Amino acid sequence: MNPSHTIVTGGAGFIGSHLVERLLDQSKQVVVIDNLSTGTLENLNRCRNHPNLKILPHAVSTCPGLEDLVKRAECIYHLAAAVGVELVVKSPIRTIRTNLEETEAILEAAGRYGVRTLITSSSEVYGKSTKNLFSENDDLLIGPPHLGRWSYACSKLMDEFLALAFARERALPVVLVRLFNIVGPRQTGQYGMVLPRFIGAAKKNAPIQVFGNGRQTRCFCLVHDAVEALMRLQACPAACGQVFNVGSDHEISILDLARLVIERLNSLSTIEFLPYQVAYAPGFEDMLRRKPNLAKLIQTTGFKPSTPLQDIIDMTLRQQ
Repeated sequence: MNPSHTIVTGGAGFIGSHLVERLLDQSKQVVVIDNLSTGTLENLNRCRNHPNLKILPHAVSTCPGLEDLVKRAECIYHLAAAVGVELVVKSPIRTIRTNLEETEAILEAAGRYGVRTLITSSSEVYGKSTKNLFSENDDLLIGPPHLGRWSYACSKLMDEFLALAFARERALPVVLVRLFNIVGPRQTGQYGMVLPRFIGAAKKNAPIQVFGNGRQTRCFCLVHDAVEALMRLQACPAACGQVFNVGSDHEISILDLARLVIERLNSLSTIEFLPYQVAYAPGFEDMLRRKPNLAKLIQTTGFKPSTPLQDIIDMTLRQQ
């Protein structure tokens, strides 16, 4: 039986919906599996009635007919996961179960039929590392279990171990991607995402809340660039069984990000500093820097995300 479709779990989410649009633009038949717990059908409004798109509003682990869907799949993009620091802090049980159970379900099905699978992980797995540049073969330092903030990182890291175990034991062609602060149109600040939260406040000329002292730095990557990287990695045989960083390597402090948003929007917003223990929970730990080494991605795919942050802010604002 010839493969008939591409599966995108979490396809109604922020990143997933952009990926679905790209796949449909390439005349792919696409099956979205999404329980709509954090994703929304509105994210798929542009393609919701496309004849090549089928949307199944289920969790992967309880999706009717999953076995047959996977058996007939050309490849799988597994993006379904708990999202956002705020959700992680408030709902650790849901976070852990979602990340572990849904990934196990898709790997078990894919493993039976050897279906090429891309699993999205997170830069959070680098944990408390103090390195200036994070590389895929680095040791990973996760915080203690009594701080629930690390449950997300730990669950995503277990996803990686499980996927690579399937690669070794069952010869599953699997690719792992550690995403670094993907941003852009359709991202919501509902779960604590920093850029849409800043833009939302700046549009109202309301105070922008910066957590901690604002000196912590991040690298922000446009979702369209991230999708391009995912698709190139999925199509590259040399990527199988490996882990890749995907993101931008342009670093900016969160305080400077707030200032840049105010500038781009000509906003009257002021900046307020909020201690982490007030924003999240006592004992919350944050990483001072989170910058990816992209050499492996560039060498393997020939692609490097490069959209300037100013342009990302403008695009996000126009499409909100």
